[in-house]
This record gives sequence, structure tokens and C-alpha cells, in this order.
Amino acid sequence: MRVRLTTAFRRMLVGMGMTLVMVTPVPGLSVDATVQQQIVDKAQLTLEAFAADGQLKDVFKQLSKEARALFIIPQFMRGAFIFGGAGGSGVLIARDERTGKWGDPVFYNIGSASFGAQIGADVSEMVLVVRTKKGLEEFFTNDFKLGANAGMATGPVGAGMAAQGITADIVSYAKQKGAFAGMAVDGAFVSISNDSNQAYYGKSVRPTDIIVKKEIGNPKSLQLRAAADKLMN
Repeated sequence: MRVRLTTAFRRMLVGMGMTLVMVTPVPGLSVDATVQQQIVDKAQLTLEAFAADGQLKDVFKQLSKEARALFIIPQFMRGAFIFGGAGGSGVLIARDERTGKWGDPVFYNIGSASFGAQIGADVSEMVLVVRTKKGLEEFFTNDFKLGANAGMATGPVGAGMAAQGITADIVSYAKQKGAFAGMAVDGAFVSISNDSNQAYYGKSVRPTDIIVKKEIGNPKSLQLRAAADKLMN
């Protein structure tokens, strides 16, 4: 599936002579509801994997009262050989302030680039906890840069890690090869996947239609929302 990047980001990559091969669209693969459901199902598995980790579950439980939304990226792919790039697709689910229930998913793409002496590739599962209204409102824009307007932090790593004292609007957590890992994603570009949202809901929708107005939903996201409940409670 193709990751959409901002115009400025595309120009930056072209200027560096770089291609993000790991997020190149596959010929003949069209965006449809089946593809989007696969992303939702993988996001569910990511939340379940985080919940099965005792340390991670404790941290997310500490963040539960203040969490406004979760941005789940089932496969955040990074590849590098001198020039580095990363990308993936994810879904945002927000919690109703009145009922505490998790809502239907909104689809996004995420991509970033780096430069330096580096080589290798890896795939991570990531969950970003959106703690504040300011952080959530970033996801209502067409595209934005993590950490540019809303504060971004990498969740603490290691024995005895705790969520106390975190003040950032958005906090990221990641697992690589089944192990918890700290991974900084501030500076990554996030954009709304309008095609994916339209495919999943059957019509053109905006994030506010799903999160704020709650004008539309998809019952096939029920298990994802249940997994969020299990992780955060």
C-alpha cells in the first residue's frame, strides 16, 4: 500500500536522490475494503501483543485516564543504506470523553527520512498514545509533522519503566521482534489516507465525521476497539 507524503517531504526525498522502496505500491493492488480490514485486523493484533506484555500493559494502564486516542501502526518499516527511510500505514481510534468507549478507526499514512552512516532494515509495531486535545487535533489536519506543534516523546524503556512525569501530547511505544524498544518518530510526516477511509466506510469522510460527529461507523472494527479496552484497562 502506498504511503502518501506531503509535497515538501517528496521534494526533500527527490533532492537527496532517495526512494522509499519499502513503501512502493505493488502493481495491480487496488485500495478496497478488504485491504483496509487487513490493516484494522493487524492493528488489533498489535494491541493484543502489547496487552500480553506485562510491563507494557502496566504503562498503558497508567496512561489510561488521560488517553484521548491511540494511533496504531502495525508495521512501521525502516530501511537504510547511507540514506534512510521509514513508512507504514496505521489507524487512529479515539475515546469518547463522555462514555469512555473507543470509536471507529481513521486511516493514516506515515513516512520519514534520515541521512547518515547507517545500514540495515527492520519492522516494528508501534502504538502512539495521544494524551491531549492538542495532540488529537493534529490528526484532524490533512497532514502534519509529529513533534512540530504538539509535543512528542518516546516512552521510557527498561525495568521499572513508568508513565509518571510524562507531559508530552503524544507518546510513542514500539516492539521490535517481540521485544519492547524505544523508537523516536518525532519528525515523521503523517497524512490522512482519504482513499482508505472512503473504501472502508463506503463514502468520502473526514476524521471529524468519525471521531467528533460520529456520523458513520463500521461494525467490523468492533474487535479492534475491544482490544483497546483490554490494553488500557
